[in-house]
Amino acid sequence: MLAAERDLRVEQQKSLRVKWVWNDMTGFDPPHQSDTRTVYIANKFPQNGHYVPQRFADNRIISSKYTIWNFVPKNLFEQFRRIANFYFLIIFLVQLMIDTPTSPITSGLPLFFVITVTAIKQGYEDWLRHKADNEVNGAPVFVVRSGSLVQTRSKNIRVGDIVRVAKDETFPADLVLLSSDRAEGTCHITTASLDGETNLKTHYAVPETAVSQSVSRLESLQAVVECQQPEADLYRFVGRITVTQHGEEIVRPLGPENLLLRGARLKNTKEIFGVAVYTGMESKMALNYKCKSQKRSAVEKSMNTFLIIYLGILLFEAILSTILKYAWQAEDKWNEPFYNQKTDQERNSSQILKFISDFLAFLVLYNFIIPISLYVTVELQKFLGSFFIGWDLDLYHEESDQKAQVNTSDLNEELGQVEYVFTDKTGTLTENEMQFRECSINGVKYQEINGKLVPEGLTEDTPDGSLPCLSREEELFLKAVSLCHTVQISYDHPDAAADPFSHANGFSAQMEYYASSPDEKALVEATKRMGVTFMGSHGEIMEIKKFGKAEKYKLLHVLEFDANRRRMSVILQTPSGQKVLFTKGAESAILPYTKSGEIDKTRVHVDEFALKGLRTLVVACRHFSADEYRDVDRRLHEARTALQQREERLVEVFNFIERDLELLGATGVEDKLQDKVQETIEALRLAGIKVWVLTGDKHETAVSVSLSCGHFHRTMNILELVQQKSDNECAEQLRRLARRIKEDHVIQHGLVVDGASLSLALREHEKLFMEVCKNCSAVLCCRMAPLQKAKVVRLLKTSPEKPITLAIGDGANDVSMIQEAHVGIGIMGKEGRQAVRNSDYAIARFKFLAKLLLVHGHFYYIRIATLVQYFFYKNVCFITPQFLYQFFCLFSQQTLYDSVYLTLYNICFTSLPILVYSLFEQLVHPHVLQSKPALYRDISKNSLLSFKTFLYWTVLGFCHAFVFFFGSYILMGEDTTLMGNGQILRANRQLMFGNWTFGTLVFTVMVITVTLKLALETHFWTWMNHFVTWGSIAFYFIFSLFYGGIIWPFLHTQDMYFVFVQLLSSGSAWFAIIIIIITCLFPDVIKKVFYRHLQPTSTQKSQFIEAYQGIGCVDSMCCFSEGQNACSRLGRLVERLMGRCDPARTPRSWHDSDTFFSNDRSILTLSPMEVSHC
Repeated sequence: MLAAERDLRVEQQKSLRVKWVWNDMTGFDPPHQSDTRTVYIANKFPQNGHYVPQRFADNRIISSKYTIWNFVPKNLFEQFRRIANFYFLIIFLVQLMIDTPTSPITSGLPLFFVITVTAIKQGYEDWLRHKADNEVNGAPVFVVRSGSLVQTRSKNIRVGDIVRVAKDETFPADLVLLSSDRAEGTCHITTASLDGETNLKTHYAVPETAVSQSVSRLESLQAVVECQQPEADLYRFVGRITVTQHGEEIVRPLGPENLLLRGARLKNTKEIFGVAVYTGMESKMALNYKCKSQKRSAVEKSMNTFLIIYLGILLFEAILSTILKYAWQAEDKWNEPFYNQKTDQERNSSQILKFISDFLAFLVLYNFIIPISLYVTVELQKFLGSFFIGWDLDLYHEESDQKAQVNTSDLNEELGQVEYVFTDKTGTLTENEMQFRECSINGVKYQEINGKLVPEGLTEDTPDGSLPCLSREEELFLKAVSLCHTVQISYDHPDAAADPFSHANGFSAQMEYYASSPDEKALVEATKRMGVTFMGSHGEIMEIKKFGKAEKYKLLHVLEFDANRRRMSVILQTPSGQKVLFTKGAESAILPYTKSGEIDKTRVHVDEFALKGLRTLVVACRHFSADEYRDVDRRLHEARTALQQREERLVEVFNFIERDLELLGATGVEDKLQDKVQETIEALRLAGIKVWVLTGDKHETAVSVSLSCGHFHRTMNILELVQQKSDNECAEQLRRLARRIKEDHVIQHGLVVDGASLSLALREHEKLFMEVCKNCSAVLCCRMAPLQKAKVVRLLKTSPEKPITLAIGDGANDVSMIQEAHVGIGIMGKEGRQAVRNSDYAIARFKFLAKLLLVHGHFYYIRIATLVQYFFYKNVCFITPQFLYQFFCLFSQQTLYDSVYLTLYNICFTSLPILVYSLFEQLVHPHVLQSKPALYRDISKNSLLSFKTFLYWTVLGFCHAFVFFFGSYILMGEDTTLMGNGQILRANRQLMFGNWTFGTLVFTVMVITVTLKLALETHFWTWMNHFVTWGSIAFYFIFSLFYGGIIWPFLHTQDMYFVFVQLLSSGSAWFAIIIIIITCLFPDVIKKVFYRHLQPTSTQKSQFIEAYQGIGCVDSMCCFSEGQNACSRLGRLVERLMGRCDPARTPRSWHDSDTFFSNDRSILTLSPMEVSHC
């Protein structure tokens, strides 16, 4: 693999060099398919006629999906890719083309409504993206043009423009650094928004352009940048710059250290000038935009399955009706009436065509069994429901002023189905705030006591005011720590930055360290407290103060840190003129290269630090003779100026230098746990969720943190799969672990896996590895690469059980894991915003995960599960009477309902109650859900959308439909219809009780019953539930009275004229309505009471507790002060409706009767309310 990559780099370098030779010979680039690009600084193109300018992208960033021109066709195309929408479009076209029993409006209007609402929602979301793009593209920037500094908009930057960027501003394009306000041409940037790293990185200008610090000097600059075409790799850039001075061309190589990436921010530098080489969508930031794969929730998959089943029911009903029509019409006794006689042409037409035409007509007649409005209601529910997460003050972090945010509302209900949580450690479980705790120097352990270095076991006994006496080893160790780093210093006073040594006479409180990592900052601050203070660097000079005495070191070389070497080094010249190397890094990257020092003792101390959960670094040094340094300097220069295989040659030289080291000691830095991490993990475990920790930390540190945060228990049997060298060894260890788990099946097990062993396990023994993992209560994976994290998530995701996974992290190294999991959550931490931007949800602290899953996830799931099943139920109730009616009208395709009722049933009469229910329903109080995490198990495995539950709702719908139809037929279909005026009317003598009256009676009973059925399912009533429930029924009656009571001039037929008024004037009609509704709903009430008392679920038991204790007062947000009766529901309802419910009067405290978290009660951000108060 490495050889292949090396060969690829060689070929790329060769092609780049060939291209440069081509440019030198011809003076211009081939116009198309060029492997490189030539950028003329300040766009000073050659003045010969042969030059053909390359075409580059403008600097606009486009994250939007639509434009004003393509919105309609593109959005329609995307919407009609959805099966239900396409199906209704076909039905609508069939109604237009053939003679069908219902008007095309009955299908067209609901389809138009759904398409329009969805288009408005998607258009609004895209408008927000356009707004964000315009804000970025319209940001003011300064460019050098025509000899002066001109302000323009970011989108107007062109490749070749010289751009000025000031301190704390972001770079508007990918720039090659030309100069800065510093004489040496360096600047410091942070790339937190790109890769999550908060460290300061130093970038350099070539010496020939670094002197051009003014606009006039830059305008006179004659230079050309030749570089590779844009690629997504943030850490790779190969190019060269040719500067013409006094007629002589000077060529300098360019690398990643010369390129300032768009999105990065300039820090600790007043201003810089750079030339734009990659702009707009060709910048590295834009090329790293990932088109995230569309995540679909389990509910959506179940919904599609149910839709296919109902499509089968529809086809069955249509085919059966068509066959029965022809079977019955084949008998002689079913003569067609004179008004329906067919013409000779109709009699002689093809029987196949007639069959198809009748089949399509029945398909149109029954098509409303497929609920088209289900999709738009679900989208509205998800979109509106997602606001509750952002509004939840329990998920608001006051210190950082950050609230929870929802990036993908499509997965709300998936929060209630999580079975595995994969979490990062640093910055997610911990604060990512490092504090120096201990160190080992020359085999002796030290602690910091009152800012002094004290050997372990001793107390600080140095008199105040006296200078402590350091041994040579201690002094050398502290100097190494205070000099081997990439820390920068910032001063609050503007003139202080110009001279970092202006504070040499005393440490200023305004001096602040900017570190390459939190560890480095903690170490440098610790050495300052111990008397060795890093005072800053100026050019090649680094200054420290040893107990007030200044010492200056010349920085000769920096050997940068990389993930493969896992160490960084500096080569310095001491005040005495000696050359010395200081290096620090992981113990596995330093100890093998040491030849002297207390190696064994230090290794033991490092392991002890790790067991305490400390992050460890080992420090070493090497002294060079004059000849050795000359050789090192020559090798470094050759490697750094090489145009081919530069990275490989540098690694080779670094390894040559960093050997034969003298071990100085080791450091232990603590990354403290976030608040309530232990309680949150325990809550997730009680909820039946398995927690896996995936971290890049070393084995001992990771295990220690797992123990301290409660991921591993002290009583848990810890199994290890680490340091496996071969497939056979790994397989044998896995078999041993599997046997051990079976033998000790009563004991809880925890598994520790390292990255190397994981690679072996996933290569050949995936099933065995998964078997071991699933039998463990907790799994810890250490030394993990980012892609390995994603592989582990994918492994669980694709296992036969297909569990729902959730990944949570705060850094760029967690992005692949977050995108791979079913649900990805970003922590708004200190490692940038990359994880947050790529996540589905973002929270400020890990402790908020408990409420997000146990409360919001629980609510979202029960709401949308009921919504989906209720929609299918009410559509079965709606269309089954239409099917039954065909048996009484000789399958003549006569519709039972008026076309207006067909159209408005799903849009107006029954839509709002279920929408409001799906936004506000709460089976139990939020505090109960948090205090009893086991309730989460009641909804796991998609239990509310199981086939058994789906079958219950479907059969219930058919049963209610039969009662609607035959109840109306039996009670009102005979000659005993008694009208309000005392007249007895015969159905065969007058049309007053004919087709439309019967259909309207069925429709009226249906609207009231399905609305009251939802009322029976509602546990949590708000004023809005009451308003839409009773309002929908009232609206139906008012609409029907107006629709049938007035002759509307724009209607070509008005079959319903006075039908509804006449129906309601009959006392027996009212009697029939009441009897039918009771007949439908009374068995539901009996069933609910029977099951709740004989086979209650844990959730229902909690509802009983609420009822007795009064926790779940009418409103979940309020309770009442002492002295008020908890059972005065009417009084509470009036209080709520009058707006008198005061959350400030809500007493919140723990109660001794809580069955969960008796030891860890701080899990709740809001605790249950006392019984005596509610």
